[in-house]
Amino acid sequence: MTCRERPRTARPANPRFMLPALMLAVLGYQINATMLSPALPDVVRRLHTTSGLVGLSQTLFFLFAAVGQVTLARLSDYRGRKPMMLACLAMLIAGSLACALAPNIAVFLAGRVLQGVSAATFSLAFLTLNDVLDPAAFGRAAGIISAVNGGFAGVDAIAGGWLADTVGFRAIFLGSLLLAVLGTAAVFRGVPAVPPTSRGRMDWLGAGLLALGLTGLLVGLAQGASWGWTSLPTALSLAGGLLALIAFVLVQRARGDHRRSATAAAGTAATAVIDVRLLASRRAWPLLLTVTLTLAGAFGALALTIPLFTQDPHAGYGLSATHAALLYATPASAIGVVGAPLAGRLGPRFGWRRIALMGAAGSLLAFAVAVAFLHSGWALFAALAVLGLTYNGISITALNGLAVVLAPQGQEGALTGLTGACFGIGASLGTALASGLVTAAGTGGAQGADAYTGALYTSLALLVLAMGAALLIQRLPAAAADHEDGERPRQAVPAHL
Repeated sequence: MTCRERPRTARPANPRFMLPALMLAVLGYQINATMLSPALPDVVRRLHTTSGLVGLSQTLFFLFAAVGQVTLARLSDYRGRKPMMLACLAMLIAGSLACALAPNIAVFLAGRVLQGVSAATFSLAFLTLNDVLDPAAFGRAAGIISAVNGGFAGVDAIAGGWLADTVGFRAIFLGSLLLAVLGTAAVFRGVPAVPPTSRGRMDWLGAGLLALGLTGLLVGLAQGASWGWTSLPTALSLAGGLLALIAFVLVQRARGDHRRSATAAAGTAATAVIDVRLLASRRAWPLLLTVTLTLAGAFGALALTIPLFTQDPHAGYGLSATHAALLYATPASAIGVVGAPLAGRLGPRFGWRRIALMGAAGSLLAFAVAVAFLHSGWALFAALAVLGLTYNGISITALNGLAVVLAPQGQEGALTGLTGACFGIGASLGTALASGLVTAAGTGGAQGADAYTGALYTSLALLVLAMGAALLIQRLPAAAADHEDGERPRQAVPAHL
C-alpha cells in the first residue's frame, strides 16, 4: 500500500521464510514459460499432434496468464492474498500434473490453461510484500522476485532443450510439479495471512467482460499472422475484444457510482474491478500504456526478430539456434538478474517513477545502438547485454513497483493485475507485429537485412512511444512519496531482507 494505513497481519509469520516461499511460488510458474519453448517439437512428436495445436497451447498459456492476473489479483483484495496464492498454486499443481501425464493434446491444452491462470502468483507476491514490508525492504524483495520471474538467467531455456532431447518434455512438467508442491508448503508455512483490503464483493460481470475483452485482443494478435490480418476470424476476435472492453468500461462506471452509495459502503453490493476514474487518471493509463509499448518493442525484437536475423545465413550471421541463444539471449537474461535487484534497491530511495524513466531511456538507447550496428556481431552482443540490464532488469522491476505504489486503497490488486495483463498484451502485440512485418518483407521481395529492418525500426518506434508514455506517469502524491522514502511506520511483521 502507499498513502494509507496498512492492515495488521492476522497471524505473524517468520519473515525469513516469506521471501524464499514467494520465490518458490513464482519460480514454479515461471519455468513453464521459459523452459518449454525449446521442447515444443518434442511435444509435437510424443503427443502425435500438429505444430499448430502446440502453438495454440502457448497462446492459451499466455492468454490465461493475463486473465488470471486481472481477476485473481483483484479477488485477493476481497479474499486475502494468501488464499488466492494457495489457489493459484493448486491450479499450477493440477496443470503440471495434467501436462506431465497428458495422453493427448486435449489434456495437454487443459493443463496449459490451468498453468497460465497461476501467473497471478507474481502479482500476488508483489502485493503481499507491499502489505507487510516497509518501503526499503519492499524494494529489495521486489527486485529479487522480478529476477526470479525472469527464470534461471537464460540457462532454463537451454536446460529445457537438453531435457527434451534426453528425457522428453514431460520431465519439465515434473520439475514444475515438484517446485509447485514445495512452493505450496512454503507459502502455507512462511507467508503471513493479511486481512482483505477491500469491502464489498467481487464484480464478476466486470471481471468476465474484462477477461472476454483481453481474450479477444490476445487471440486476434497471436493468431492474426496465421489466420490473415484481414480474415474474418481475426476481425471478429479483435472487434469482439474491443466491444467487450467498451462494455467493461460502462459497467465499471456504473459500479463506481454505486460504490459511492451507502449500500455499497455497507459491503452489500459489487464494487468495480477498477474505478474508471482511476483508469482515466495519470496514475493508471500512462503506466499501462508504458508497459504495453515497452513489451511490444523490446519483447518482439528479442523473442523473434533478433533470433531470426542471427540464424539467417543470407541476411544475418547464420548461427545455429543454440549458438544464437548463447550469444544473444542468455547474456541479456543473465544481466537482467543483476538489474532487477538493483532497481529494487534504488526504487524506494530515488522514486519508482524516476527508475522507470531511467530504464525506458536506457532501453531506447541500447536498442537504437543494436539497430544501427546490426551487422557487427560484437556491437549487437554489447547492445543486447545493456538491454538486458535496462529492460529485463530495471524497467520490468520499476514498472511493477509503480503499479503497486500508485494503486489507491482498496484497489491494489486491480492496478497490479491490469499491469500484469498489459505485459501479456504487449508481448503478444510485439511478436505479432514482428512476425507480420518480417513475413510481409519476405513475400514482398526484400533482400538480405532489409527483410528485418522494418520490424526492427517498428520496435524502435514503439520504445520511443514507451519513453513518451513513461514521462506522462503521474508523480506520486506527497504521502506516497513519504512511503517511498521509508518514513511510514513499519508493519507488524518485521523485515529481515
